[in-house]
Amino acid sequence: MKPSTIAGLNLLTEEEKRKTYCGLIPRELLEYFQLPRIDTPQFKSFTQFKFAPGSSNVEISVFHQPNFPDPILYGHLTDTVNGQIHILLYILNDPASPRFDVDKMPDGSATQFGTLRRNLEAERAALEAGLAPGQVRRGLRMLKAAVIGFENFVEGLSHEIYFVEPLYYHNAVIFERYGFAYQQGRKLMERIHEGFSENGDLRHKLDGSSFRAQSAINSIRLRSWAIHDGILGEPFTNVTMYKQVGKSAGVSTTEDTRW
Repeated sequence: MKPSTIAGLNLLTEEEKRKTYCGLIPRELLEYFQLPRIDTPQFKSFTQFKFAPGSSNVEISVFHQPNFPDPILYGHLTDTVNGQIHILLYILNDPASPRFDVDKMPDGSATQFGTLRRNLEAERAALEAGLAPGQVRRGLRMLKAAVIGFENFVEGLSHEIYFVEPLYYHNAVIFERYGFAYQQGRKLMERIHEGFSENGDLRHKLDGSSFRAQSAINSIRLRSWAIHDGILGEPFTNVTMYKQVGKSAGVSTTEDTRW
C-alpha cells in the first residue's frame, strides 16, 4: 500500500524518498536557477535531506550552488497526531540579496529566527532593508508555485487538507490570502486587527521606535515587526492554519493593508 504519511514515506528506500520529496520543489525554482533535473545524479549535490526511518519528520534543503551557506528552499514537514501533513517551516531565500544574521547571535548561537532570543542589531538592519521578521534574506516571491507543489504532494498521499504553522503575523496574513483558514488562532488575529484599528489599544502603543513605527497602522510587515517586538504583551504563538486542496482564498480577518 502506498504511504499516506511522512512516517510511512520515511520507511521507503533512499531513492524512493528522494524522488517523492523532490515533488515539493517548485518547477519554477529549478528553472529560475537553472538547476539540473531532479531525476539526474547531478541534482543530488544541490540538495540535503533529513528523513530517517522511524521519524515522522522530513527536512529538505535545496541550494542554488553546492556549499552555499543558505538554501534557496528549506522545508520542514511532519505528521499531525491524526496522520495529516503539517508544514512547520518553509523558507524561500534569494541568494543574491544581502544576508542579515537575525537567526544567530554575534557569538554564533541560534536565535530560532528571533523566537528564542534576538539579535537586535541584525533585526534593525533587516527591517530597514524592507525584510519581515525572521527573514535572513529577501524572499523569492514563489509562494504560489510552492502552494501548488504542496497540494500535488498532499494529493499524492491521498489527503484533502494540510496544515501550516505561521511563525509570524505576516505569515498568517499571507496564508489567508492563499486560501488558508484557522484551526486555531483566529481570535488572536481578530484581536490584532481590532487593536490596530482606530482607537485600538495596539495603535496607541506605536511609540515611533524602530520596531514600533507609527506607520505600522497601515502596513502588514511593520505590524509584524511590532508584534515580534512584544507589543501584544505575549508571543505570537498557537496559531495553526489549514487549507483544503484546490480551495481559493475566502474572507480574510485583515483589511487590505499594504505590505
